[in-house]
Amino acid sequence: MINVKCAVFGRLDNNCYLITDEESGKSALIDCTDDSERMREFIGDADLKYILLTHGHFDHIGGVKGIKEITGAEVVISKEDAPMLGSGKLSLAAFCGEHHISSSADIEVADGDTITLGDSEITVISTPGHTKGGVCYVCDDKLFTGDTLFYCSCGRTDFPGGSGSEIIDSLKRLADLEGDYSVYPGHDKQSSLDFERKNNPYMNR
Repeated sequence: MINVKCAVFGRLDNNCYLITDEESGKSALIDCTDDSERMREFIGDADLKYILLTHGHFDHIGGVKGIKEITGAEVVISKEDAPMLGSGKLSLAAFCGEHHISSSADIEVADGDTITLGDSEITVISTPGHTKGGVCYVCDDKLFTGDTLFYCSCGRTDFPGGSGSEIIDSLKRLADLEGDYSVYPGHDKQSSLDFERKNNPYMNR
């Protein structure tokens, strides 16, 4: 089982999650908006093994290089979005007045891959649409959806690499998961998969 701690960072109000395996005490950070003092305090003395990135936009990767350097955590991202770590144009930082700090992936994941965090297993679900390589992470009854699924909404598809048809397919795939999950999105408030199945207009198209 994992414990989840959330804090909001940056001018775009990004949700970053520190997840910790209860048995081993090993942790992972899901998305890393910045390398601020507040981010370092959020991580604290956690035994950080991974930085799990849901996709490669600047507001989700801005602190990767610095946090990796101080923790030794391995950076995990999809193969499709990995080039965004090294390019301010691909991460959209160059178009949004943000300074891009280049980093690189240690592990490139694909659909169905699993990441072991102590006694917990995290499964990767490929969910393109917001970006070509967007992914969600599933552990226990918790679903970390990045910018794919939001509370009664979904991620934008008008950026380079976005696709309206792909994100709808990705949302249908999430809706088809068996059972209910707590939904931890990249922005806005938390939800549940059952609630989104019933109330999210983009999941019912």
